[in-house]
Amino acid sequence: MKTKIVPIGNSRGVRLPKPMIRDAGLSDEVDLQVRDGAIIITSVRNPRAGWAESARRLHDRQEDQLIDAPTDTKFDRDEWKW
Repeated sequence: MKTKIVPIGNSRGVRLPKPMIRDAGLSDEVDLQVRDGAIIITSVRNPRAGWAESARRLHDRQEDQLIDAPTDTKFDRDEWKW
């Protein structure tokens, strides 16, 4: 789709059709990047989105155990107080 760059205050911008915004899953906040001469617009996602569900699945499969056994340190033995 071709469009024109238009003045917006002291800046310039493009108007994006509502169906295109919906299809791309964009909301009010987006991330902009310049890559190889192109402007890339992506939705801003919560960096921890889905973590709770992933942790639940690991727990259900009993795959949420520690990799290494806990190791006491001098701090644990001598300094830590409850």
